[in-house]
Amino acid sequence: MTPMTPLTAMTGTAAATTVDPVLRVAPAAPAEAAAHFRASLAFHADVSDVAAALAAGGDPGFVVLDSRSTASWDQGHIPGAVHLPTALIAEQAAGLLDPDVPVVTYCWGPGCNGATRAALALAELGYRVKEMLGGFEYWAREGFAYETWEGGERRAADPLTAPVDAENCGC
Repeated sequence: MTPMTPLTAMTGTAAATTVDPVLRVAPAAPAEAAAHFRASLAFHADVSDVAAALAAGGDPGFVVLDSRSTASWDQGHIPGAVHLPTALIAEQAAGLLDPDVPVVTYCWGPGCNGATRAALALAELGYRVKEMLGGFEYWAREGFAYETWEGGERRAADPLTAPVDAENCGC
C-alpha cells in the first residue's frame, strides 16, 4: 500500500508521488488555526487599520509609538505619534505614556524588529501593546500622510502595497 502524504490525504489521489511543499506539514485543525490567528491579531495591528482609527477623529483608544532614533523620526513619522526610542523606554515610558492606554509600536518596516523589541520592553513594564505590521515604510507606501522635520508629506500609494483606486483593500 502506498503511504499517505498530506497531498494524498487531502485530495484522495493515490497517484501523487511527490510531496507538495505547501502541504508537507498538514494545515492545523480549524479550532487550532482560529486560536492561532486570534492570538496573532491580539499582538499585531495593520497599517491601514491604524490609519483608519486615527482618521476617524476623537480618541482612537490607543497611542502610536515610534521607537526609532531621532534622525529617523525627523526623516518621517506618523502624525500624533509619541517618539520614544527603544533604548529609552525603561527610563522614559512612565513620563510619556498612560499605563491604562494601549500602545501600538512601529519602527522602519517589515525587515526591522525594532517595533517588536519596543513592544517587548513596554509589555515587560506592564503596558498593553501591539506591533504595527509594516512599520513606517508601509505607512508611507500606502499613501498615508506623515510628518518630517520640514513639515507634512504624503506619497502616492504604491500599487504593490495599497489599492490605487479604492479607500481600502477590502480585507
